[in-house]
Amino acid sequence: MTPSTADRPEMSIEDFDELARKAPRNVKLEFIGGRLVVKHGRIDVEDFEELARRAPETVTLELINGKLRVKPVPDGDHGEIYMWLMRQCMQHRPDLGLYPEQGLLIDTYRKGRARPDGALAPIGHFAGQEEWAHPNGVLMLVEITSHDSDTHRRDRIEKRGAYATDGIPVYLLIDRDNHTLTVFSRPKHGRYEEHPSYAYGDTVPLPDPVGITLDTERLKDFAH
Repeated sequence: MTPSTADRPEMSIEDFDELARKAPRNVKLEFIGGRLVVKHGRIDVEDFEELARRAPETVTLELINGKLRVKPVPDGDHGEIYMWLMRQCMQHRPDLGLYPEQGLLIDTYRKGRARPDGALAPIGHFAGQEEWAHPNGVLMLVEITSHDSDTHRRDRIEKRGAYATDGIPVYLLIDRDNHTLTVFSRPKHGRYEEHPSYAYGDTVPLPDPVGITLDTERLKDFAH
Protein backbone atom coordinates (compact mmCIF):
# COMPACT_ATOMS: atom_id res chain seq x y z
CA MET A 1 0.00 0.00 0.00
CA THR A 2 1.33 3.47 -0.87
CA PRO A 3 1.72 5.58 2.30
CA SER A 4 -0.32 8.73 2.63
CA THR A 5 1.42 12.10 2.50
CA ALA A 6 1.01 12.43 6.26
CA ASP A 7 2.83 9.11 6.84
CA ARG A 8 5.86 9.86 4.71
CA PRO A 9 9.13 10.54 6.55
CA GLU A 10 10.50 14.06 6.81
CA MET A 11 13.59 13.12 4.84
CA SER A 12 14.84 10.15 2.84
CA ILE A 13 17.43 7.71 4.10
CA GLU A 14 19.68 8.82 1.24
CA ASP A 15 19.52 12.45 2.43
CA PHE A 16 20.21 11.32 5.99
CA ASP A 17 23.26 9.29 4.94
CA GLU A 18 24.69 12.29 3.09
CA LEU A 19 24.00 14.63 6.01
CA ALA A 20 25.51 12.19 8.53
CA ARG A 21 28.68 11.91 6.46
CA LYS A 22 29.04 15.70 6.36
CA ALA A 23 28.22 16.32 10.03
CA PRO A 24 30.86 17.90 12.28
CA ARG A 25 32.95 15.27 14.05
CA ASN A 26 31.34 15.89 17.45
CA VAL A 27 27.73 15.70 16.14
CA LYS A 28 26.28 12.19 15.97
CA LEU A 29 22.96 11.86 14.15
CA GLU A 30 20.32 9.16 14.13
CA PHE A 31 17.36 8.58 11.82
CA ILE A 32 14.39 7.30 13.82
CA GLY A 33 10.89 6.97 12.36
CA GLY A 34 11.72 9.37 9.57
CA ARG A 35 12.98 11.98 12.06
CA LEU A 36 16.45 13.41 12.42
CA VAL A 37 17.70 13.13 16.00
CA VAL A 38 20.92 14.30 17.65
CA LYS A 39 22.27 11.23 19.43
CA HIS A 40 23.72 13.03 22.45
CA GLY A 41 21.07 15.51 23.62
CA ARG A 42 20.97 19.03 22.27
CA ILE A 43 23.13 20.55 19.58
CA ASP A 44 24.86 23.89 20.15
CA VAL A 45 24.41 26.76 17.73
CA GLU A 46 27.93 26.63 16.29
CA ASP A 47 27.61 22.95 15.38
CA PHE A 48 24.12 23.59 13.99
CA GLU A 49 25.31 26.36 11.67
CA GLU A 50 28.14 24.18 10.37
CA LEU A 51 25.74 21.28 9.84
CA ALA A 52 23.21 23.53 8.08
CA ARG A 53 25.92 24.77 5.70
CA ARG A 54 26.87 21.19 4.84
CA ALA A 55 23.32 19.88 4.40
CA PRO A 56 22.31 18.60 0.93
CA GLU A 57 20.14 20.93 -1.15
CA THR A 58 17.07 18.77 -0.48
CA VAL A 59 17.30 19.28 3.31
CA THR A 60 16.57 22.51 5.22
CA LEU A 61 17.42 22.48 8.91
CA GLU A 62 16.10 24.54 11.82
CA LEU A 63 17.14 24.84 15.47
CA ILE A 64 14.17 25.50 17.76
CA ASN A 65 14.51 25.43 21.54
CA GLY A 66 17.80 23.60 21.18
CA LYS A 67 16.26 20.83 19.06
CA LEU A 68 17.23 20.01 15.50
CA ARG A 69 14.32 20.02 13.05
CA VAL A 70 14.00 19.22 9.35
CA LYS A 71 11.77 21.63 7.46
CA PRO A 72 9.68 19.65 4.95
CA VAL A 73 9.98 20.34 1.25
CA PRO A 74 6.82 22.25 0.23
CA ASP A 75 4.36 20.66 -2.17
CA GLY A 76 2.42 22.42 -4.93
CA ASP A 77 -0.56 23.52 -2.81
CA HIS A 78 1.80 24.85 -0.15
CA GLY A 79 3.48 27.02 -2.79
CA GLU A 80 0.16 28.22 -4.21
CA ILE A 81 -1.07 29.24 -0.74
CA TYR A 82 2.14 31.17 -0.16
CA MET A 83 1.77 32.99 -3.51
CA TRP A 84 -1.86 33.82 -2.68
CA LEU A 85 -0.80 35.40 0.61
CA MET A 86 2.10 37.26 -0.97
CA ARG A 87 -0.22 38.84 -3.56
CA GLN A 88 -2.67 39.89 -0.85
CA CYS A 89 0.11 41.50 1.17
CA MET A 90 1.56 43.33 -1.85
CA GLN A 91 -1.88 44.61 -2.83
CA HIS A 92 -2.65 46.09 0.59
CA ARG A 93 0.85 47.00 1.78
CA PRO A 94 3.20 47.67 -1.18
CA ASP A 95 5.71 49.02 1.35
CA LEU A 96 6.17 45.51 2.75
CA GLY A 97 7.69 42.30 1.42
CA LEU A 98 6.76 38.73 2.37
CA TYR A 99 10.22 37.19 2.37
CA PRO A 100 10.24 33.38 1.87
CA GLU A 101 12.42 31.06 3.98
CA GLN A 102 14.39 33.92 5.56
CA GLY A 103 16.69 32.56 8.27
CA LEU A 104 15.99 34.27 11.59
CA LEU A 105 17.58 34.34 15.04
CA ILE A 106 14.44 33.26 16.89
CA ASP A 107 14.31 32.69 20.65
CA THR A 108 17.70 34.29 21.24
CA TYR A 109 17.90 33.06 24.83
CA ARG A 110 18.34 29.52 23.51
CA LYS A 111 20.06 30.70 20.33
CA GLY A 112 17.38 29.35 17.99
CA ARG A 113 17.53 29.35 14.22
CA ALA A 114 14.25 29.19 12.28
CA ARG A 115 13.19 29.51 8.65
CA PRO A 116 9.53 30.54 8.64
CA ASP A 117 7.60 30.09 5.42
CA GLY A 118 7.23 33.87 5.25
CA ALA A 119 8.54 36.93 7.10
CA LEU A 120 6.62 40.18 6.55
CA ALA A 121 8.90 43.19 6.85
CA PRO A 122 9.54 46.58 5.21
CA ILE A 123 11.06 46.43 1.73
CA GLY A 124 14.84 46.30 2.04
CA HIS A 125 14.72 45.22 5.67
CA PHE A 126 17.10 42.28 5.24
CA ALA A 127 19.61 44.01 2.97
CA GLY A 128 23.14 43.57 4.26
CA GLN A 129 22.21 41.01 6.91
CA GLU A 130 23.76 37.58 7.25
CA GLU A 131 22.04 34.26 6.54
CA TRP A 132 20.52 34.28 10.05
CA ALA A 133 19.06 37.75 10.55
CA HIS A 134 17.73 39.42 13.70
CA PRO A 135 13.92 39.52 13.77
CA ASN A 136 13.78 43.12 15.03
CA GLY A 137 11.42 45.04 12.73
CA VAL A 138 9.64 41.95 11.40
CA LEU A 139 5.87 42.55 11.56
CA MET A 140 4.57 39.04 11.01
CA LEU A 141 5.80 35.48 10.57
CA VAL A 142 3.85 32.91 8.56
CA GLU A 143 3.78 29.14 8.70
CA ILE A 144 1.77 26.95 6.34
CA THR A 145 1.42 23.45 7.74
CA SER A 146 2.82 20.49 5.83
CA HIS A 147 1.38 17.00 5.70
CA ASP A 148 4.06 15.37 7.83
CA SER A 149 4.10 13.71 11.24
CA ASP A 150 5.91 16.58 12.98
CA THR A 151 3.75 19.52 11.85
CA HIS A 152 1.68 19.64 15.05
CA ARG A 153 4.65 19.93 17.36
CA ARG A 154 6.66 22.14 15.02
CA ASP A 155 4.13 24.69 13.72
CA ARG A 156 1.32 24.68 16.29
CA ILE A 157 3.41 24.43 19.47
CA GLU A 158 7.15 25.02 19.27
CA LYS A 159 7.23 27.83 16.74
CA ARG A 160 4.23 29.56 18.29
CA GLY A 161 6.01 29.66 21.64
CA ALA A 162 9.35 30.68 20.15
CA TYR A 163 7.83 33.51 18.10
CA ALA A 164 5.89 34.81 21.11
CA THR A 165 8.99 34.67 23.31
CA ASP A 166 10.88 36.72 20.75
CA GLY A 167 8.09 39.31 20.61
CA ILE A 168 7.02 38.80 16.99
CA PRO A 169 3.89 41.01 16.79
CA VAL A 170 1.79 38.67 14.62
CA TYR A 171 2.08 34.97 13.82
CA LEU A 172 -0.21 33.72 11.05
CA LEU A 173 -0.70 29.94 10.99
CA ILE A 174 -2.41 28.59 7.89
CA ASP A 175 -3.51 25.11 8.91
CA ARG A 176 -4.11 22.86 5.93
CA ASP A 177 -5.35 19.97 8.07
CA ASN A 178 -8.13 22.00 9.71
CA HIS A 179 -8.70 24.43 6.79
CA THR A 180 -8.27 27.36 9.16
CA LEU A 181 -6.20 30.48 9.65
CA THR A 182 -5.21 31.35 13.21
CA VAL A 183 -3.97 34.87 13.92
CA PHE A 184 -1.73 35.01 16.99
CA SER A 185 -1.02 38.51 18.33
CA ARG A 186 -0.17 40.49 21.47
CA PRO A 187 2.85 38.46 22.63
CA LYS A 188 3.41 38.58 26.38
CA HIS A 189 5.51 36.41 28.69
CA GLY A 190 6.19 33.82 26.01
CA ARG A 191 2.63 33.40 24.77
CA TYR A 192 0.16 35.14 22.47
CA GLU A 193 -2.80 36.63 24.32
CA GLU A 194 -5.00 36.81 21.21
CA HIS A 195 -5.44 33.86 18.84
CA PRO A 196 -8.76 33.88 16.91
CA SER A 197 -9.24 31.23 14.24
CA TYR A 198 -11.09 31.60 10.94
CA ALA A 199 -12.33 29.10 8.37
CA TYR A 200 -11.27 29.16 4.74
CA GLY A 201 -13.56 31.69 3.02
CA ASP A 202 -13.83 34.04 6.01
CA THR A 203 -12.63 37.62 6.01
CA VAL A 204 -9.51 37.61 8.21
CA PRO A 205 -8.25 40.84 9.83
CA LEU A 206 -4.54 40.94 10.60
CA PRO A 207 -4.03 43.40 13.49
CA ASP A 208 -1.52 46.22 13.69
CA PRO A 209 1.29 46.62 12.91
CA VAL A 210 0.27 44.58 9.84
CA GLY A 211 -3.13 46.21 9.24
CA ILE A 212 -4.26 43.95 6.38
CA THR A 213 -7.62 42.24 5.86
CA LEU A 214 -7.40 38.96 3.95
CA ASP A 215 -10.04 37.65 1.56
CA THR A 216 -9.56 33.89 1.98
CA GLU A 217 -12.17 32.58 -0.47
CA ARG A 218 -9.37 31.37 -2.78
CA LEU A 219 -8.11 28.99 -0.09
CA LYS A 220 -11.17 26.77 -0.58
CA ASP A 221 -9.52 25.59 -3.81
CA PHE A 222 -6.80 23.95 -1.66
CA ALA A 223 -9.08 22.32 0.93
CA HIS A 224 -8.40 18.70 -0.03
